[in-house]
Amino acid sequence: MPLLGLRCGAAIAGVAVVGLAVAGCGSSADTSSAPPTTSGAASGAAIPVVASTNVYGSVAKAVGGDRVEVTSIINSPDADPHEYETTPADAVKVGQAKVVIMNGGGYDDFAGKLVDTTSTKPAVINAVDVSGLETQVPAGGEFNEHVWYHLPTIKKVADQLATDLGAVDSADASTFTANAAAFNAKIDTLIAKLDAVKAQHTGDKIAVTEPVPLYMTEAAGLQNATPEEFSEAIEEGTDPSAAVLNETLGLFTDKTVKVLLANSQTESPATRQVEQAATTAGIPVEGVTETLPVGVDDYVAWQSQQIDTLAKDLGNS
Repeated sequence: MPLLGLRCGAAIAGVAVVGLAVAGCGSSADTSSAPPTTSGAASGAAIPVVASTNVYGSVAKAVGGDRVEVTSIINSPDADPHEYETTPADAVKVGQAKVVIMNGGGYDDFAGKLVDTTSTKPAVINAVDVSGLETQVPAGGEFNEHVWYHLPTIKKVADQLATDLGAVDSADASTFTANAAAFNAKIDTLIAKLDAVKAQHTGDKIAVTEPVPLYMTEAAGLQNATPEEFSEAIEEGTDPSAAVLNETLGLFTDKTVKVLLANSQTESPATRQVEQAATTAGIPVEGVTETLPVGVDDYVAWQSQQIDTLAKDLGNS
């Protein structure tokens, strides 16, 4: 069963920085930036890095090691990046940062707005831009901005981070490059795990409450059978129509799908009905999250556990 989650659309309490509007899901921040303004880090001082969420913060720690001091603005599964209201402390941290990592694609526009307001202009890594995935969406298609579930993108982020950290601290550039290579080797083991799932379960149908994990399931060769209108409504914090909800519930009563992947950070009457329908039909429900779960600080361990659970659920269904 999924972890107990709160509604992803709930507003997060916080003091808004003057002049910063809360970013909407469909907007896109300007994340262009110049390279770090300093030629190197102070001797012995850790490089300040700010990540929009602890997912990217964990990647920064893996690449930077003890040479970085990472601040993850959102480090709680209760917070929604779409609606996060920045605080003065966030602005200070971004102003001090040499590198800022954000997801992009309209997911965490607050981070881009913070960068835009600082005079220091740190290097910015926008995962969506780095991925190149947005350019591959057919005309009129919906872009899935949850690119941290796209493992090749995470490898690109790690490589870009090593480059940007090396520009700040040239003495440790080779260390950052080696750390990124070691991290990416671990990502390759995750890709191999997905390939193994694909070899056994290509074409198997799954359902989701939101499109959050679809890069992972697509890499595993699985077909998403969820009505698009249902997952879009849940993601936007609205109620699906009765007809769409009934069509979704039918996936479980008819046992069309083998697994339900439910966003543990979103809960609504509709998602509860869907999860209950899956449970009643004996279909496994796997919880997926948008940030690292409580007690987890390692990206690879987190993704490995999710892939292992998916493989187990598919095999048992």
